Amino acid sequence: MTTLVAGNSVRGLANDDVVVGSAAHAASNAELVARLERLPVTRRLLLIRVIIGIATFFDAYTVLCIAFAMPSLVSEWKLTPAEVGFIISAGYVGQLFGAVIFGSLAEKFGRLKVLFFTIVLFVSMDIACLFAWSGMSMLVFRFFQGVGTGGEVPVASAYINEFIGAHKRGRFFLLYEVIFPIGLMFAGMAGYFLVPVYGWKAMFIVGLVPSILALPLRWFMPESPRWLASKGRIAQANAVVKMLENDATKHGLHLPEPVVRPLDPKATAKSDWRELFKGIYLKRTFTIWGLWFCAYMVNNGLITWLPTLYKSVFKLPLQTALAYGWITSGVGVIASIICALLIDKVGRKPWYAGAFILAMVPLISLTTLGATSAIQVVVLATIAYAILQTVTFSLYLYSSELYPTRLRALGTGFGSAWLRAGSATGPILVGWIVGDLGIRYVFSAFAAVALIGGLVTVLLAIETKGKVLEELSP
Repeated sequence: MTTLVAGNSVRGLANDDVVVGSAAHAASNAELVARLERLPVTRRLLLIRVIIGIATFFDAYTVLCIAFAMPSLVSEWKLTPAEVGFIISAGYVGQLFGAVIFGSLAEKFGRLKVLFFTIVLFVSMDIACLFAWSGMSMLVFRFFQGVGTGGEVPVASAYINEFIGAHKRGRFFLLYEVIFPIGLMFAGMAGYFLVPVYGWKAMFIVGLVPSILALPLRWFMPESPRWLASKGRIAQANAVVKMLENDATKHGLHLPEPVVRPLDPKATAKSDWRELFKGIYLKRTFTIWGLWFCAYMVNNGLITWLPTLYKSVFKLPLQTALAYGWITSGVGVIASIICALLIDKVGRKPWYAGAFILAMVPLISLTTLGATSAIQVVVLATIAYAILQTVTFSLYLYSSELYPTRLRALGTGFGSAWLRAGSATGPILVGWIVGDLGIRYVFSAFAAVALIGGLVTVLLAIETKGKVLEELSP
């Protein structure tokens, strides 16, 4: 492929980096995008999805393992409901910082370098959690672990989305993202079988296994060609796309002729965080913030507290409390798989609007019934959680579709920071309401939050299914 250079715009050449005029740059980028859009799902792309999925599995497991360790920690460290809420929330507060910081760094230094650093950070803090000796020490370790986990997922979602064409993007990405609820479910299984026998530290030891696999496999992944092209590194981007094309032809997959569509020169322009609040991106930014906050405030407020509620409010044996928590996570996985298979047909906006409104039904029912038994809670809270799980696990897809390459990791990171804010607020809210008002009012509060999420979707969200990323976001 010939690199196009405008006038005297060449100022230097280092590591195949070529600075080109905006029009020529856009033309080169348009050709690369066309070649990417026509690519089938190859073995190499599946390998990329598996490797990133391993890291995401660990992220999900780490998020929830504290919930299944907490019933034992409450007894061992004599923690109050407020202290439990703050320890659970500390990880989410750290994730808020990580999402913003590493989203910005990924735009500057690339997806892979940042991914590697975030994995190292949250693995080291998982080890530190094994040596926690009090509620305060666990809170501190969970905060810094959250910084790493908060940075990994938004950058990973931007990275994967940048390899896949418009018509396959939803299904391909969400079948990767299903690993997140599977990680949550696995945390429940580990808690059920390990904590009663080996104690809470077993949760953190098991969590180290996927990370040990993910670190060396990182070297098998190429940098995002869309990110390389956006930085003017056309030769490197071309090499990555050529490798993917060769992989397809080697295995007998059909490669149609690329259909080159003109791209707005802005698609390859430099930008900074302020563009998130300008033009068409202003409404998109506030929309995705609202969706992240509402969906995760409800779901993580529920899933992280349920095992402790079963044990402390309903006085269930530890193993029964953990088993009920695992049931909720397992049903969430089933709902997520259904969403992954159907969302490209249904569309993002109608799916999200319907999910928020439907989730209100079991939450209001729990308030009406009084949440007087564990069975009521395990059935109705699980239904609400599963419905909203289809929103929470697919919002990384939607966020990545709302922004151009120059803003994708940053916008997704800023958006998922509100995931962390909602996740941090939910457990604290549950702890306060249970302590002062009673368990039934937890579910009425969450129903009100779901209503807000539904209204935000109906009034502000746009549809993105089947559209090329560069056409959605010039």
